[in-house]
Amino acid sequence: MTKATMNGQEHTARHIALIPAAGVGARMAANSPKQYLHIAGKPMLRHALDAFLASPLIAHTYVVVSPDDGWIDGVIPEHGVTVLRCGGATRMESILNGLHALQDVLQGVDQILVHDAARPGLTPALIAKLIAEVGQHPAGGLLGLPVVDTVKRAGQGNVSAATVPRDGLWLAQTPQMFSYALLRRALSEARDPAAITDDASAIEALGLSPKLVEGHPRNLKVTLPRDIQTAEMYLAHPDFVS
Repeated sequence: MTKATMNGQEHTARHIALIPAAGVGARMAANSPKQYLHIAGKPMLRHALDAFLASPLIAHTYVVVSPDDGWIDGVIPEHGVTVLRCGGATRMESILNGLHALQDVLQGVDQILVHDAARPGLTPALIAKLIAEVGQHPAGGLLGLPVVDTVKRAGQGNVSAATVPRDGLWLAQTPQMFSYALLRRALSEARDPAAITDDASAIEALGLSPKLVEGHPRNLKVTLPRDIQTAEMYLAHPDFVS
């Protein structure tokens, strides 16, 4: 476990969950942000929260929402989760705002697990796998899935223009885990926010290489209405991660 000396005292790194949940989920065509849509009996965000709360490895969970969010109070549990009402216009801005808000609470060596609110299939087993396999890798790491299908590059008019070699290609998932100091630096120094499609891409922009840890298809991101049925199928089997 990572330790560092702070003001003459040794500090053991904690694992902290941070969930940006300020998005509106426009592609879901719903009456509320998609993280609050009910899947398998409860809001999508609550599934993610419950996974972190069930993990003995997570010291605390924070959720970043927009200042005028009117749904979050009815979703969070009574204990173990703190709401930060400092969400921004983009996912990256929400995460960075959350990190700034926690500057007096967290230490540089604390490990931050950033997770998408729209990934309800996360389990404590996947959290444990990420933490164990990333270990003390200096660039952190993330869950992901190796690409197994043939990949095509489309041309104009949606014709197949080329086959892209899939060797070494992965689909990124979350959580993505980095030290507080590294993640804050990477996001603060990002020159082109549009190029930061996930937290790992900000770390990569520093010239570092996060570790890839194989996740599971159940940890899919619910983006379109058709994804709900797939998510519910996995949620019916919470222990299925192999």
